[in-house]
Amino acid sequence: MRNQLADVVEAKGIKDKKVLQAIRSVPRHLFMDSGFEGHAYQDKAFPIAADQTISQPYTVAYQTELLEVSQGDKILEIGTGSGYQTAILLQLKARVYTIERQLELFKKTNLFFKKMGYRPKKFVFGDGYKGLPEEAPFDGIIVTAGAPEIPKALLGQLKIGGKLIIPVGEEEQVMTRIQRKSEKEFSKEEFGSFRFVPLLEDKN
Repeated sequence: MRNQLADVVEAKGIKDKKVLQAIRSVPRHLFMDSGFEGHAYQDKAFPIAADQTISQPYTVAYQTELLEVSQGDKILEIGTGSGYQTAILLQLKARVYTIERQLELFKKTNLFFKKMGYRPKKFVFGDGYKGLPEEAPFDGIIVTAGAPEIPKALLGQLKIGGKLIIPVGEEEQVMTRIQRKSEKEFSKEEFGSFRFVPLLEDKN
C-alpha cells in the first residue's frame, strides 16, 4: 500500500527518488487515529488531535522535494503535527529540529516518537513563528501550516544558501520557497496553491 501511494504521488509530478523512497518507507497508518487507519494510504489529509490534520502525502512530498534535502542537513520543521513529515525528513537522514504549539498534540506525538524510535535532534513545545534561534542557522526550514505572511524570525535563522518552504496566504496558500543569498538578500519563488490549517502566533 505504501508503494501504491508512492506511485500515486509520483504520477502527480514528484520526481525526487529519495522523497518517493521515503514515502515508500514510512508507515503512515501508524501516525493516524485508529478510525482512519483504513484510509492511511489514500492521497488525502485527515483529522488528528487538537483540530489539526495530517497533511496529504502529495503535499508532504511536494514540500520535501522543494526543500532539496541532503544527508546531514539541519532542518527546522514548524508544526510537528502527527510527526509524519518529521519521519519523512528523518528517512532522508536530515538532522531535524521540530516545533509544535498544540500541547495535546505535542504530548501525543512525543510519546509516539519514543515508542517508534523516531529521534529528531530536538522536539520543542513552542511558538513556530519565533523559530528556534538558539539552534540556528538551518540549511532548511519547512512550515506545515498556512501563514498570512512570512515570519521575519524564520528568515533570519536560515544559513546563506538555506531554503524556507512556506505556504503563504489566508484562505488559500501559495507554496513559496525563499532562499537566502547573502546576509540581507533573499530570492523568492512561488509554486502551486494549497490549503493548510493556519499557522498561529503566540501574541503573549
